[in-house]
Amino acid sequence: QVQLVESGGGLVQAGGSLRLSCAASGRTISTYAMGWFRQAPGKEREFVAAISESGRSTYYADSVKGRFTISRDNAKNTVNLQMNSLRPEDTAVYYCALDPRSAQRMSGNPAIASWGQGTQVTVSS
Repeated sequence: QVQLVESGGGLVQAGGSLRLSCAASGRTISTYAMGWFRQAPGKEREFVAAISESGRSTYYADSVKGRFTISRDNAKNTVNLQMNSLRPEDTAVYYCALDPRSAQRMSGNPAIASWGQGTQVTVSS
C-alpha cells in the first residue's frame, strides 16, 4: 500500500505561482503512473495532470495546459506540480493520485489505487 502526502498549497494572488509536492511512502512509485486531481467546492473531482512511469509522457487538462507542469523524481519517490499564472478558478483542494494502469487513461478513465489527503490552493482575485 502506498501512502501519498501532498504539501505546498496555500493562498496566492491571481497571476502568482505555487509548487505542490507529493511524497510517497510504503513502496516505490517508479512503476506507476501518477497524477493530480482537484475538487472545488460544490463540484466533482476533476483531472488536472498525469505523468508516465518514466516521466517521458505528460498529459494535462485543457484548462491548465501551458500554465501547469507535472514532474517526478523516482529516486526521491516524489511527484510535483508547478502551477504558474494562477487564476481564481484554480481554487480547489488538490489531490495526488496513483494509477496502476497508464497516465494516458487518467484523464478520461482513471483507476486510482491511492489518493493523498489533499492540499488547499486558494487564488484570490
